[in-house]
Amino acid sequence: MLADILARLQKQASAGESGVAAAFELNWECLEPEAQKLASLLSLFALAPIPWSMVESAASYSQWEFDLKANCTILVERYLLQELAEDTYQIHDRIRELLQQKLEDLAETNELKRGYCQAMVAVAKDIPYTPTLVEIAQVTLAIPHLGEAATVYQAWLSDDDLIWPFIGLARFYEGQGAYVQALPWHEQSLSATRKRFEDEHPSVATSLNNLALLYESQGRYSDAEPLYIEALAMTKRLLGDEHPSVATSLNNLAGLYESQGRYSDAEPLYIEALAMTKRLLGDEHPSVATSLNNLALLYE
Repeated sequence: MLADILARLQKQASAGESGVAAAFELNWECLEPEAQKLASLLSLFALAPIPWSMVESAASYSQWEFDLKANCTILVERYLLQELAEDTYQIHDRIRELLQQKLEDLAETNELKRGYCQAMVAVAKDIPYTPTLVEIAQVTLAIPHLGEAATVYQAWLSDDDLIWPFIGLARFYEGQGAYVQALPWHEQSLSATRKRFEDEHPSVATSLNNLALLYESQGRYSDAEPLYIEALAMTKRLLGDEHPSVATSLNNLAGLYESQGRYSDAEPLYIEALAMTKRLLGDEHPSVATSLNNLALLYE
């Protein structure tokens, strides 16, 4: 039976059988357009457990008006989708491959890819700069899917969103002290932003700063310094000499010099950052307190 063939497919390595493709095609033709769209969307996710909340988020950008969960049940019943646990699913690699072929035939293929990327960006933005163990656990299932957005579907990320999957992935690993795993995401962030923008977008400067921060945390000061300097110059050129991001870059470079014991180099940068932050944000802004604290620690 067709269902038996597809069920065996989830257990066997012989995914290249011609009978499997034929069985899949018959099953696909039996699906309503709504179920086909949902199956195509699911094929964008990585070969890993898929939280249902992420599917709902990705679908919301397409403004579908049909019952997602009912169609999900149909896909499970037809062995196109496996239910691992309540509200957690996965697709077999061969089924995913066949569904991705169907995805490319849909008129909405670009819309689905953009929606997927927007959903992943939303996840990335929710990962704090220093996530707790609880927050790391909450986002763990999303990490493989964030990786797909950062690599496979990078072209469907908007200019403003391009950097976010990389930031989210790096924060996830840095929050666990896993700097070796975080490093490639910072490097890819810089590569991706430079490829799209050359040196004409603040995201490039942000990528430079983030990579430099990681180098600094590893004690790689000679690698961090030129990146900080380049980020500062780029930020000034793109945003002007008087901008909060310039003050942040000044503080970053000063912090590096302080870590190296180069106090005479750090002091004027901290002072400049403090004065700029006061001018731009007012004396009572939290960033002013941060700058004051940086300078006070230097003088200790």
